[in-house]
Amino acid sequence: MSDIPFFRTVMGHRFIEATVPALVTELQRLNRNLERLVAAIEKSPAPESKPPEEPR
Repeated sequence: MSDIPFFRTVMGHRFIEATVPALVTELQRLNRNLERLVAAIEKSPAPESKPPEEPR
């Protein structure tokens, strides 16, 4: 194994400078979308429950 720390490599630099911020941005976007989905579900009326139909 190399003695060079990961963050000092080109791949490590790219990971820290580009990949991690992109992941954080996408997680924030996912969280906002989930919050909107939950709010929409909570606002919608509960579906009426019908008794199951009996087979003919």
